[in-house]
Amino acid sequence: MVFSTLLFLFLFLPAVIIGNFVLPFRYRNYFLLLASFVFFAWGGVSYSLLLVVSVLINYTIGLLIHKYRGRKGAKIAVGIGVSLNLLIIVVFKYANFIFENINFIRADLNYDPIHLEKILLPIGISFYTFQAMSYLIDLYRGQVTVQKKLTDLALYIFLFPQLIAGPIIRYHDIANQIRNRENNLDNFVSGIRRFILGLAKKVFIANQMAVIADQAFSIPPEGLSTAFAWMGVIAYSLQIYFDFSGYSDMAIGLGRMFGFRFLENFNFPYIARSIKEFWRRWHISLSSWFRDYLYIPLGGNRKGVGRTYLNLFIVFFLTGLWHGASWNFVIWGLFHGLFLVLERIGLGNLLLKTWKPFQHLYTLFIVLISWVFFRADTLPSALGYLKAMFVFKPITMNLDLISEYDNVLYYIIGAVAILSSSTIWVDTGKVLAEMQKKLSPVANIIYVNIGFIFELLSIIAVLVFTTFFLVSNSYNPFIYFRF
Repeated sequence: MVFSTLLFLFLFLPAVIIGNFVLPFRYRNYFLLLASFVFFAWGGVSYSLLLVVSVLINYTIGLLIHKYRGRKGAKIAVGIGVSLNLLIIVVFKYANFIFENINFIRADLNYDPIHLEKILLPIGISFYTFQAMSYLIDLYRGQVTVQKKLTDLALYIFLFPQLIAGPIIRYHDIANQIRNRENNLDNFVSGIRRFILGLAKKVFIANQMAVIADQAFSIPPEGLSTAFAWMGVIAYSLQIYFDFSGYSDMAIGLGRMFGFRFLENFNFPYIARSIKEFWRRWHISLSSWFRDYLYIPLGGNRKGVGRTYLNLFIVFFLTGLWHGASWNFVIWGLFHGLFLVLERIGLGNLLLKTWKPFQHLYTLFIVLISWVFFRADTLPSALGYLKAMFVFKPITMNLDLISEYDNVLYYIIGAVAILSSSTIWVDTGKVLAEMQKKLSPVANIIYVNIGFIFELLSIIAVLVFTTFFLVSNSYNPFIYFRF
């Protein structure tokens, strides 16, 4: 089940909201845990059992770390726990990829291929496994206390708002909220506002941009014009940002509806002026996870220049692999790692001396090129797509396709997407807030009431139009199945 479906919006979510507020607080965790299981099991009960097994493993390992704290047993326990979590990911996410590459080598050596039944990827496995590992590692480091109540740890790992598409939640950020949180009207209203914002990003922008991107990337490279190739990758860059940040907004909003406060996951990454800044703004929960649990333990930048560069490449190799079992994802990660190293070597200082718009253009250009590897199904198709972008082919090759998007709807969606990738709405809100401070008491009351009515009508309008889009258009892609 995903957030941007009629089933979730008009059946599952209302039922869970009502149940959460009707039940006494002492039963709400059990209720949310049950709801989360139903949410995840909707796509297949068998993989829900895998999630249950993951919870039981991490609960048991957590108790062992606590029992042997300060002794060698704790180190052994956390090692076993992390290894088991990684084993789950390797088996269910990377086994097919590993054996495909083994068979490729065996074919070159004239050996018969190893036949392996295709393993379906459980949705959200990378998110909930990383959360489980962060609990064990933080517990071993003494940064959190052990969770002795199985259902509470299960709720942390299972909680449906962030279960299948993030953000990656750290246990220490949510531990107190599991037992003590405020289910008040302010949190609920702000949660609805944030959820509707995310839903609008997903349905109005991401889904519409996906149509262009999917069409462009489905064309054989030799039949792709340069103009449509650029149009396709720009559309994909907007799709993945508004899809991913939209899901994060919905997760954060849902969390607030139930009293939880999740940390932000995106901070306008497309306004970055370097790749380093881009990764401070893009998928913050993932980049900070790799920083704290891999980059720093590897030595970070404390063991010399060469080791720092190696650590960056290791981190971004695994960042790419985390996103999917494909060499394209690996190349995507290493491509970003390369420019992070180049910026450390001196490119970053050189950029600071250039015109600021050029810094933005440099970052967007690198990010756009990297998205080709991220989106293309195979390495040859990615290279072919890049060739179409940079070796001129006339627009007439795809003029009939381009003309499909030459209309007012796509002009509006594109303009809103580009503006919303910047901080213009936030800056406008700050200006209005400053103006409000200068109003008289009576004028301030009028301003607040008008603002409330406008916001309420906007939320209702977005929900109505979203429903219309979902009813009238079955195209509603879910791009996290490989994560």
